[in-house]
Amino acid sequence: MDKKTLASYLDFANHHEQATEADIKTLCQAVRHYGFHTAFVDPYYIVLAKKELGEAGVVGTVISFPLGQEIKEVKIYETVIAVEKGASEIDVSMNVGAFKDKKYEEVLDEMKIIVFKAKETKKETVVKFIIETGLLTDDEIKKAAELVLLSGADFVKTCSGYGPRGATIHDVELIKSVVGDKIKIKVAGGITTYQQAIGFINAGVSRIGTSHAVEIIKEKRF
Repeated sequence: MDKKTLASYLDFANHHEQATEADIKTLCQAVRHYGFHTAFVDPYYIVLAKKELGEAGVVGTVISFPLGQEIKEVKIYETVIAVEKGASEIDVSMNVGAFKDKKYEEVLDEMKIIVFKAKETKKETVVKFIIETGLLTDDEIKKAAELVLLSGADFVKTCSGYGPRGATIHDVELIKSVVGDKIKIKVAGGITTYQQAIGFINAGVSRIGTSHAVEIIKEKRF
């Protein structure tokens, strides 16, 4: 795999609490330089990132991250504002507690309205739901993937990076067994090396979220 192709799989993220404007500008400079797919920032920095990347740049943000337990109306409002401010992609944390309580209809309803509102605001918006696989059993991972598929979202995302563990190939296999090629898969959490990235790509993921995108690209001599 050549450098340009690998870079296109990587969402370069900075979700650190102490992230400054200078940090976000550095992130965006790296996205431009290496050709990473998206600059992922917290909602506060959407406007700055969009300004730094220009109209051609892709800015992503996170909603209800990483806990997923804001009330539905707050998630919806946050989604609409994020898209209006310039986010082209949104990664939304699922309410794992409600899911664990088997409130599947409630969880699915929330997902559906978020997808609808995001795409109503801007139809090209890419929506991903973070199911936090490290908190789920194998059967729960498959059920959560099913709900994301039914919601009309574009991606199932495995992890926030703040859960008990990051993504695994086994997670991808479980999700893939449910969604097939109907929607895409994004992995995140602890992906720091070229070999890890290639392993996930070979397993069928379409996107990798990482704060180590530069290290991954520099590790391999292309």
